[in-house]
Amino acid sequence: MNLTSEGSDPNSDLIFVNFNQDCSSLAVGTKKGYKLFSLSAIEKLDKIYEQDNEDICIVERLFSSSLVAVVSLTSPRKLKVCHFKKGTEICNYSYSNSILAVKLNRLRLIVCLEESLYIHNIRDMKVLHTIRDTPPNPVGLCALSINNDNSYLAYPGSNQIGEVQIFDTVNLRAVTMIPAHDNPLAAMSFSSHGEMIATASEKGTVIRVFKVPDGCKIFEFRRGVKRCVQISCLAFSTDGLYLCSSSNTETVHIFKLENTKDKPQEESHGWMDYLSQAVKSSATYLPSQVSDMLKQGRALATARLPNSGLKNICALSMIQKMPRLLVASQDGFLYIYNMDPVEGGECTLLKQHKLDGSLECIQNEESSVHHDGPLVQPGGVASYANTVRQHDDGSPDSSPGKHLPLTPEWGAESFANVLRRAGGPQGALFTPSDVVGDHNSVEVMDGNVHRYMKHHPGAARRILDTEDLFGKC
Repeated sequence: MNLTSEGSDPNSDLIFVNFNQDCSSLAVGTKKGYKLFSLSAIEKLDKIYEQDNEDICIVERLFSSSLVAVVSLTSPRKLKVCHFKKGTEICNYSYSNSILAVKLNRLRLIVCLEESLYIHNIRDMKVLHTIRDTPPNPVGLCALSINNDNSYLAYPGSNQIGEVQIFDTVNLRAVTMIPAHDNPLAAMSFSSHGEMIATASEKGTVIRVFKVPDGCKIFEFRRGVKRCVQISCLAFSTDGLYLCSSSNTETVHIFKLENTKDKPQEESHGWMDYLSQAVKSSATYLPSQVSDMLKQGRALATARLPNSGLKNICALSMIQKMPRLLVASQDGFLYIYNMDPVEGGECTLLKQHKLDGSLECIQNEESSVHHDGPLVQPGGVASYANTVRQHDDGSPDSSPGKHLPLTPEWGAESFANVLRRAGGPQGALFTPSDVVGDHNSVEVMDGNVHRYMKHHPGAARRILDTEDLFGKC
């Protein structure tokens, strides 16, 4: 995540942050230098290395090795490859224009300029091939598979529509072009085996997964309906079973990559099952745009960030033998969430750490502790969870700036879960517009939810997000 194009924050030194290829470490570039942190534990960020003599806008580490590629703001056209443990510079290369991105695997090093890509042999750093006259790519969007057997490079094939060009960096030949989206690309990422690529467009409502190298679409997920967002990061889990997506909203989505035919057939019990069956039965009579939308997968799990409107990156990793969601944000914090790979639902914030390595901030659902940074954006609009949180005496509390526990009895649950707790489909009335995104009316007359709405009148007036309506379906 390069923040040089996001505007300079005088109160922050942060310029760049990124996970390495296997999410075992975190690289942070600042106006003063760069730092490398280990991600082997959630309790703290263990600093591996620190260099503090120049402003670094790109720093990429090769897995857990001592090899790093760095670019500074003062010399944006110059790439330096260093051995940080020995403190030596291995080589440096200068290019015709500013370096926008650098990608590494064990075979190749890729340097991305606005209208060209350079492919280096990582063993001797010789330039093997140059892809020239690419469509204008001002943000340096590209992706490199980390697998030696499928060492593919992906880059935009157009700046008008979402075409993905796949290039074989071993045999140095073009493989295929994938017409992924109608709008220009915003994010893409390979799975760890290099057999899948996930893509998102600048519209940000649909995420697609294609098989590599043939380019067949195998999954399609809908992030939302009501608003277009800027998706900044897509990342697969190491096993390729999950995909996470982060954007400039406060929600991070996690999708499960499974075919409908592979899902075990379960007996219908809740109102969501009845609604799903009704939708599937009527899909053939709906317009193609609507029926396609209803067939798209929904998020298995979500995580809520304290702020919206900021750029961030996400990753799925196994830390201490447990699946974790990691989010590094422009606000200067690394957020670590617990994830339930089976049930999904709302992810629990376990820890947050400052990206400069100082004053770790601990968050969990069992204790109220001090925060290094606000969990609610000061002066911002309170989230739904904050709006309906309660004091200990049961009175509603909607103060937007107050630090509150992360998992209150009702606040951390989606609306769908509240309805499930009510006991099923009876009493839940939905108009057709609720399904397609123009949410007008939701009434629940079951006793539990009725009492909940009575104590929280603001909840009944809330306009639902698509994620709240569909829950984890």
